[in-house]
Amino acid sequence: MKLDICYLCTTIGNLSGVPVRIFESEKLIFFYSLSKLPRDPMIIYRDEIFAVHAHVGYVATRRFHYYGIVNAGQTKIVIGPTGQIGESEQELRELAFQADVAEEDVQAFMAGMKSIVRMPFESILQMLFTINHVLNGETLSLEDIAIYPAHQEKLAADQNRRQTLQKLSAMAEEIKAGHNTLDQEQAIMSIVQKGDTAALREWIHAAPAIRGGVLAREQLRQRKNMFIVTVTLVSRAAIRGGMDVNDAFSLSDSYIQQCELLSFPEAITNLQYRMLLDYTERVERLRRGGRPTKLTLDVANYIQHHMSEPITAEAIAGKLYMSRPYLSRRFKAEAGESLTDFILKEKTEEAKRLLRYSDKPLTAVSAYLGFSSPSHFSRVFKRFTGRTPGEYREKYGL
Repeated sequence: MKLDICYLCTTIGNLSGVPVRIFESEKLIFFYSLSKLPRDPMIIYRDEIFAVHAHVGYVATRRFHYYGIVNAGQTKIVIGPTGQIGESEQELRELAFQADVAEEDVQAFMAGMKSIVRMPFESILQMLFTINHVLNGETLSLEDIAIYPAHQEKLAADQNRRQTLQKLSAMAEEIKAGHNTLDQEQAIMSIVQKGDTAALREWIHAAPAIRGGVLAREQLRQRKNMFIVTVTLVSRAAIRGGMDVNDAFSLSDSYIQQCELLSFPEAITNLQYRMLLDYTERVERLRRGGRPTKLTLDVANYIQHHMSEPITAEAIAGKLYMSRPYLSRRFKAEAGESLTDFILKEKTEEAKRLLRYSDKPLTAVSAYLGFSSPSHFSRVFKRFTGRTPGEYREKYGL
């Protein structure tokens, strides 16, 4: 009897509530999803997914989604995305931007992503094992799978990041002498709390080998435990630096989940550097201008949560239970600049990141950041950078 793979995948999709695809020789021949998605988010990670050739594998994305993969000859079945933690509105808008979702379809895309069933990584693996047994005749268990990430985020273009990895690997070495962690721990926490990314890079280049305690008998478990300790401390330092508590803890949970999927020490080192820099950069953006007050931090956090929307002083005032005139006067007195300029500067900073590290068209960047038109975006960008968006990308883009 000929196997009906489409029927099998439809059943899996109905039972799991997670999108399922079938490819033959890299050509999509079947897609099934209970969630209505105007555009498949898998397109962002297609290259990483097709680089997996084992019978059972997966891709873990920078947003901590999972895509499960089963290969049988020229047939590839891809299940996902799913994960254990729901995304924020801003994260979903960024995902839509990355997937080139048309502006009129963004809300439908976000609603579709929210309706995908959340499940732990182990449940995805169990589904993959079942499909693999049907297609390849293998009987596998969790112990048979070497868990490793098929996708690592491109951290940055500059080579300094690569040169720091060896330094950071020392942070997870087993104890060889007395503990020397306290001074170094305090140095890192101070850097994160201040949001000083330049000092972080400088510290990494000159940091001594840190001799922490033995947290596990096995080396990989030791590395993971050290990572968990580090991200726990770093998240608290970021909160003291002004980061929203829920944001800091959610980010910590996500990084710990990602770490648990890794099987190679160098991958944990890579993730640890990304984690340290991520928290420090987020605090740096919140603390722009030196010594922020509670009001300026509240405003900065609001802007970060609504970056892809047209942000108004009225909306921020409502969120902070103030009148708009009072908020504007108080903000200018405490920040030394108008609230409107502060909002536009924050959007300009985000635009610089997108222009430098993505290939999205200028019109897409403008729309994503909530500008009324590309020409308005260009005027604002040039006002704060001295260059048009196109000139900036030409000079600094990858």
